[in-house]
Amino acid sequence: MKILFMGTPDFALEILKSIYEAGEEIVGVVTQPDKPKGRGYAMVAPPVKVYAEEKGLPVFQPETMKDEAFLPTLRELDPEMIVVAAYGKILPAYIIDYPKFGCINAHGSILPEYRGAAPIQRAIMDGKCESGVCAMYMDEGLDTGDVIFVEKTDITDEDNFETLHDKLALCGCKAILRTIEAAKCGCIPREKQDDTKATYAAKILKEDRIIDFGASACCVCNKIRGLYPFPRAFTYLPDGKMLQITCGSVCCDKKSDAAPGTVISADSEGFAVACGEGVLLVKEVIPEGKGKMKAADFVRGRRIAEGDVLGEKN
Repeated sequence: MKILFMGTPDFALEILKSIYEAGEEIVGVVTQPDKPKGRGYAMVAPPVKVYAEEKGLPVFQPETMKDEAFLPTLRELDPEMIVVAAYGKILPAYIIDYPKFGCINAHGSILPEYRGAAPIQRAIMDGKCESGVCAMYMDEGLDTGDVIFVEKTDITDEDNFETLHDKLALCGCKAILRTIEAAKCGCIPREKQDDTKATYAAKILKEDRIIDFGASACCVCNKIRGLYPFPRAFTYLPDGKMLQITCGSVCCDKKSDAAPGTVISADSEGFAVACGEGVLLVKEVIPEGKGKMKAADFVRGRRIAEGDVLGEKN
């Protein structure tokens, strides 16, 4: 089985590792171009590239695949299967249709739910109790292809974007390796998606990160978990400075009739904020221009106090 792998971030890296360690023939690795990062804007290679070069695998970083620009390389590599995991670009038809056993994508949701760019974050933000990874045939739609295998995992109250991402990466490894073995046996299953049940997981924008304390404390907590450690949920202090909230929980022992966003207590546990329904206990924060700290330390520094109102920037 000659496999061409296409992927870029850590999620893709785990799947590439599993294919390599299974002893499959990886004819090449396609990933995004290096990007400048940090204050010095030093060029940084994607995680997939770093690993591939360590293992001596051929690496390709095309700026574009339009107008059959990658076709000569594709013909030279002549893969029997293309495995895609969080590559980051829409693939043209000539790539999707090329390999004998298909262009197989590892998508981080239980399709047809959460098609699109941010399925992991959106599942947590929506309070889902379960997620998974689908190995699926790619087509020219947005995550609309036939599903091959699904590997599922629970979403616990302690999960955030980072922990669920890592659990789903392992699910992706299992789903893709099962698909490769099925291809060798000549019996890859496929099941059409029910488009009437499809939902869309849009890319996370800045406005998605703003905390609405008018929602329930549970919904606010889900948003904080779903956006940590990146890109992080935030609100504004009374002085207009941004405050990112990185950890919180629903306060089961407190009730309040205060307006949503009002700090109703501030002590050694952190600070509690009234919500549209229930109370949120804030445990960790990142103040504007500062590093992450315990909310209790933020209170001790007298940067927040009972009676303060958090919310939109004035």
